[in-house]
Amino acid sequence: MEENKEQREQNMNQEAEYGAEQIQILEGLEAVRKRPGMYIGSTSSRGLHHLVYEIVDNSVDEALAGFCSEINVFINKDNSITVEDNGRGIPVGIQKKKGRPAVEVVFTILHAGGKFGGGGYKVSGGLHGVGSSVVNALSDWLEVQVSREGKIYQQRYERGKVCYDLKVVGETDKTGTRVTFKPDGTIFDDVIYDYDTLKVRLRETAFLTKNLKITLTDFRPEEVKTNTFHYEGGIKQFVEYLNKGKTALYDKVIYCEGNKNNINVEVALQHNDGYNESVYSFVNNIITPEGGMHLTGFRAALTKVFNDYARTNNYLKEKDDNLSGDDLREGLTAIISVKIEEPQFEGQTKQKLGNAEARTAVESVMSEQMVYFLEQNPAVARIIIEKAILAQRARVAARKARDVARKTNLSESMALPGKLADCSSRNAEECEIYIVEGDSAGGSAKTARNRATQAILPLRGKILNVEKARIDHILENAEIKAMITAFGTGIHDNFDIEKLRYNKIIIMTDADVDGAHIATLLLTFFYRFMPELIRQGHVYLAQPPLYRLEKNKKFWYAYSDDELAKILDEVGRDQNNKVQRYKGLGEMDAEQLWDTTMDPEKRILLRVSIDDDDETEVDLTFNTLMGDKVEPRKKFIEENARFVKNLDI
Repeated sequence: MEENKEQREQNMNQEAEYGAEQIQILEGLEAVRKRPGMYIGSTSSRGLHHLVYEIVDNSVDEALAGFCSEINVFINKDNSITVEDNGRGIPVGIQKKKGRPAVEVVFTILHAGGKFGGGGYKVSGGLHGVGSSVVNALSDWLEVQVSREGKIYQQRYERGKVCYDLKVVGETDKTGTRVTFKPDGTIFDDVIYDYDTLKVRLRETAFLTKNLKITLTDFRPEEVKTNTFHYEGGIKQFVEYLNKGKTALYDKVIYCEGNKNNINVEVALQHNDGYNESVYSFVNNIITPEGGMHLTGFRAALTKVFNDYARTNNYLKEKDDNLSGDDLREGLTAIISVKIEEPQFEGQTKQKLGNAEARTAVESVMSEQMVYFLEQNPAVARIIIEKAILAQRARVAARKARDVARKTNLSESMALPGKLADCSSRNAEECEIYIVEGDSAGGSAKTARNRATQAILPLRGKILNVEKARIDHILENAEIKAMITAFGTGIHDNFDIEKLRYNKIIIMTDADVDGAHIATLLLTFFYRFMPELIRQGHVYLAQPPLYRLEKNKKFWYAYSDDELAKILDEVGRDQNNKVQRYKGLGEMDAEQLWDTTMDPEKRILLRVSIDDDDETEVDLTFNTLMGDKVEPRKKFIEENARFVKNLDI
């Protein structure tokens, strides 16, 4: 009883400590430093690069408003970033409400900017006015120079705090803004910028902002790297770029542009000889991975215009079914870009546009201009419609196979594939499936596994390259049917992540060229037919060891040449060393396979992920690597060969 009394008194004292004095107010930008993930998503590499995008987007807004034609981005030797533009320059006059220069307000106060009405910008990618101030808050230091009204103004901040009042440091006949900042190493996991990551984003931004010239320069290497992106054709050239790994079915990119209800609409599209749809939508230069009303308007216009044309010109008879949207979008690459004054996004991630008027605008502009284009280009119209009719026939032929894919609930579908060694647990959260190359490795894996939670699905040879096949042929492939049935989710429009039977899908192939090719074929299939498996983090690559070193009845495993060298240095390089180079998983017995590659306590898994910001580049990579054209693939391999290790040739 006495112990209970003391405990109650202690609890009462602790409760008493929670009073008014415990309520903290975070002044200025402290809230950003305290919870950076709320403002930039994460403090990983993605968040680090997001700082650059925030400052660049401010300059792009100037370009969209018609006042900026050039943006320069520099990665400096100390990994600081400089972004400069030739826009109007951030205002330097006194902001009446705060009594401080406007440029200082922009960099030190959240939700301050020219994007909330009042005529600063008609359209803007940055909705919340937090970009500049957040970058300032998360930087070790930031310096801004504004060229405006014949003078150069400068101010410096350290971790969001003003170092000195805005001052004039020179005279100029130019206008623009120059921002240099160094990310805070105490906040980010790493403060090393990746040139290629920035290059991909800046190229995309230049495509979406016709005539804007963006230059990226890296001063860190001995030989300075630089790329300039300038596309007078805008999104037309974007489509050509995305189609470079394919063969276009007609030379001219179809382009529609117009303004409806104060919404500027741009659409560019071109069909290729492939079978996959690559359609990307943007709002004020922000990618919308989940689409939205502008994408809905695009699809409705495309389907109606082509069906009306096909019937009017006797490609379809009265008894024929209409061509579906899927039929018409087979092998289609398209960009939909709208500029809208007050975009409404569903969710904080800006992934889906909710403005109903955007659908009306896109549908109206596109319908009118597409009808005119088809009338003026009957040969192109015929090519597109004939491809769609072939797709329609394949869709009908594949209907039964699709039904198999739909019926994934085990109580109402076909039995699981015979080659699958399933696990006994029915709790998907703890279950995982290994996709294994070949019967030999499959046998070892079945013996090695934890039967309660680990399932094994061996594949016979290489699966079909889905980048080069229609849906009917894909769903006839035995290996693909086995995976669809085993996973339980269905594919495409019938995909349901709630029916996934395994929390982890682990690709386990040999560490050689054939193994890498099989893994790429599998990833292509997942990306094209079950992308949510990757987006939601369910797909992994196993990392089997390359070497086994035995010495004096002790052994070590090495996963790279460098790791082997380190182990040899530690144990000594002498004649007692027995080094085995694994050519394949089949060379390992069950115990070795478990110890190195399947034991959750010891194994190394690489999770496959897709960054929404890089989705168009991911699509292009699959097109390039798995498409028919040799030259783009050869160029890609030459440019990326230096990043490849342990490649058997």
